[in-house]
Amino acid sequence: MHILLMGPPGAGKGTQAERLVKEFGIAHISTGDMFRAAVKEGTELGKKAQACMQAGQLVPDDVTIGIVRERLSKDDCKKGFILDGFPRTVEQAEALDNILRELHLSLKAAVNIDVPEELLIERAVGRRICKKCGSTYNIKFKKPVHEGICDVCGGELYQRADDSEATMKNRLAVFHKQTEPLIAYYQNNGLYKKIDGTKSVDAVFDEIKAALQ
Repeated sequence: MHILLMGPPGAGKGTQAERLVKEFGIAHISTGDMFRAAVKEGTELGKKAQACMQAGQLVPDDVTIGIVRERLSKDDCKKGFILDGFPRTVEQAEALDNILRELHLSLKAAVNIDVPEELLIERAVGRRICKKCGSTYNIKFKKPVHEGICDVCGGELYQRADDSEATMKNRLAVFHKQTEPLIAYYQNNGLYKKIDGTKSVDAVFDEIKAALQ
């Protein structure tokens, strides 16, 4: 099963990807993981990506697409994968279609976890993370037993600098600008599946599974 997982920052893609990996026994491939692996392996494309990242520049499309091609050609992707963070543009989506054709693979669905902007901002602004173990809480939706203290290890909870309303609004504006053409692209080829991301984690997972049947 080959799935494209879409959704705005804070929609819960990571949580659902973990569950899908366990449910179907397939690889979870994120753009960041691909870049890190290519750099670690020292491939030519990995070296180019590393040079861009070290210079604080965006990795160009041709390098990104090449790294995606290398990753999807590995044996663990034959059974299936969840692709997270790629494609981000229609051009990248067209390149992905070409890669899958070359590898004799086909995309099962483009799953978009849809959450209203106001709720995403509320989730981000209320997020608190443990300095010691990294456990995540929310002052509204998932409070720790004792305010400011991690339930797991007793560490201090803090708010990340980028979990501000202004930063989140900016990230969402960029996301919507990039993603709306992609949604139309996958609607046109019949692969688009819209999931209600406002529900509980279990309910969202059940809806994704139903959409993939």
